[in-house]
Amino acid sequence: MSEPTLCGVWVDKAGQVHTSVATPDGGRREETATLRPFAWLAAHATLPASVADLAIEDLNGPGVFTRLAHADDLATYDAFLKEVRAGSSGGVDAIRPLESQYLLQQRRHLFADLTFAQLRRCQLDIETGSTDGGFSNADNPGDRVLAIGLRFGERNRILVLAEPTDEAEKALLTELNTVLAEEDPDTIEGHNLFKFDLDYLRVRCKRHKVPCAWGRYGQKASFRSSRMKIAERWIDFPRCDLPGRTVIDTYLLVQVYDITTRELTSYGLKDVAVYFGITSDDDERTYLPGSEIHAAYTHDRERFIAYLADDLRETRGVADLLLPTYFEQTKTFPILFQEATLRGTTGKIDLLFLEHYYHARQSVPVPAEVASFEGGYTRSFQEGVFKNVLHFDVASLYPSLLLAIGRNPRNDALGVFIPLLSQLREYRLRYKQLARTADTEELRAEYQARQANFKILINSFYGYLGFAGARFGDGELAAEVTRRGRELLQTLIDAFIAEGCTILEADTDGIYLASEPYFDQPEQLLAKVAGVLPKGIELEYDGRYVAMFCYKAKNYALNDGQKVVIRGSALRSRGIEPFLKKLGDQLIRFLLGADPVSPVELVNDYRRRLPRHEVPVAELAKSEILGMNPDAYERLIESGGKPRRASAEVALRMEPRPRMGERVSYYITKKEKGKTADWQRARPLAAYDAASEPYDPDYYLKKLADWLERYAPFLDIPPDPGEPMDLVLE
Repeated sequence: MSEPTLCGVWVDKAGQVHTSVATPDGGRREETATLRPFAWLAAHATLPASVADLAIEDLNGPGVFTRLAHADDLATYDAFLKEVRAGSSGGVDAIRPLESQYLLQQRRHLFADLTFAQLRRCQLDIETGSTDGGFSNADNPGDRVLAIGLRFGERNRILVLAEPTDEAEKALLTELNTVLAEEDPDTIEGHNLFKFDLDYLRVRCKRHKVPCAWGRYGQKASFRSSRMKIAERWIDFPRCDLPGRTVIDTYLLVQVYDITTRELTSYGLKDVAVYFGITSDDDERTYLPGSEIHAAYTHDRERFIAYLADDLRETRGVADLLLPTYFEQTKTFPILFQEATLRGTTGKIDLLFLEHYYHARQSVPVPAEVASFEGGYTRSFQEGVFKNVLHFDVASLYPSLLLAIGRNPRNDALGVFIPLLSQLREYRLRYKQLARTADTEELRAEYQARQANFKILINSFYGYLGFAGARFGDGELAAEVTRRGRELLQTLIDAFIAEGCTILEADTDGIYLASEPYFDQPEQLLAKVAGVLPKGIELEYDGRYVAMFCYKAKNYALNDGQKVVIRGSALRSRGIEPFLKKLGDQLIRFLLGADPVSPVELVNDYRRRLPRHEVPVAELAKSEILGMNPDAYERLIESGGKPRRASAEVALRMEPRPRMGERVSYYITKKEKGKTADWQRARPLAAYDAASEPYDPDYYLKKLADWLERYAPFLDIPPDPGEPMDLVLE
């Protein structure tokens, strides 16, 4: 008989495990279990006197951590860890949070037998008001929560402040606790949920002495400062954890999504909803500027509630798109759902390995040292515009090469890596096929999410090898994979050239080429070239394009006849001014034959309007994400630190000050005596005053001249006239 499906896990301070399990009718039932907390000990670890209260086992294999300690209760465990760490540097290794220990120990994963549609989900959004008409601040006594919007499936429960009094707000916050206990959701989802909604509710609950009883098992929320690395940026946020439930912030998920696409110019809910097609320009979406929300609550309650309901709908739509992959990861790893959305791939894969090592009673290694090595094949062969373009790529190149090599990482004494990779690849292929053939749309979506999860996972196995913090990493094996990958791609390039193709761009596992003879019959070219590949490595035809603009390595644009796709940060940087982005988009559409209008006409229009201040400042304002908290930046500058940054200087002028990871928009004022640098002349966009501090036309005319100089060599290429089409960044 299989164990019930876990939908929530929480370990209390006494070490008791509280679980929420799925019932046949879709409900949830609470159960309790016992955790025997454990830790791995190194051979050199000095064991304290309290070791007598633990069970110590010797482990097999050559790993650094050769012993395994189990405690019968959490108090003994914590005291033991403290003593060992004090006496032996690096002598103990323990998994946190304890919920992952329990899942790993029991070999149970959350939501194992559930589909995404069977999750009990809640979307949450609040509307707030201020006494002075400015930005609502939870610390101000008179600023309040005006409404709490909750969505459960297709049902909305909108809790509205009865009147602007402390008593009414206290009742509203208490009602939130009651509704969450009644509905008992597995997840609470929101956009910018950590930094705004939950943090605002926390402050107001504290003011009115209302417990933040949003968790299961009668438990309160816990808050702590946290940070998350997204690509090259760190984001600070006040993390909220709910015992037995999962907090999902789609604001963070969107930024992780944008690491690879680099398409979004704003991470705000309204813009994201339009980008994903959740809300279109034709939809009758209710919009309310922040300055009008309080007035709408007072005088137009119907519009106020409609606005909140649309926020909930869009939040659910974004989560519907981005959350399934993390849901599947939770079913794969011994990890909490919330941790799956906030932790990097390396930590997740480590847990997968440790699960095997724990149950095999195998000693555990420390992360291997990884020397730098040459990466994948990346080369731009041409510049300019080319027609009749085909794209071919090698399916799962690095995982396929790893399986072909068949060698486990040198730290993997148990030999888990290759068997796991092979198994995950089989799962991926199975669900990829099921996603095409399943009987219902719901099943097809479910299987698509599963195959996408396994695709990400198997591709991550290679990246894991070369990561310095990976416990089972192996830089030499990673280098061998990339070496073979480069040789294989060069072999393909030579084969395509032999067939008369013009190679345009090659990157890791894919090749763009121009070929008029094969443009309408790419399968024939595929059949002629695929034979040069070794067994187990498959070449796939991945698309054709009427035109391609090659700018430089990893920066190009494609026109498939229906839409334009732009790739590469040089062509679509989020940090450039909107007017330059508009020019770049027009340039690409023009060069690819998607629009007959030359960008030169737009350049000349800006030249005429800028000196007369006729260009709206919003088109000129640059947006940057803060890489440091303003308070920390201020202390750095006061101590003589450099360099000064325009966005950071602007953040110091803003009230309230933004946090690290948030976006700041600013424009540049005219030069003054002693103030010529950008950071000295930068001003917040929101505070623009055309009379007292107008923008500097000469500054932006110089930007315009630089842009034209950069792209002028390509403007001699005559475009093919055609109907305008949508611009899609990818």
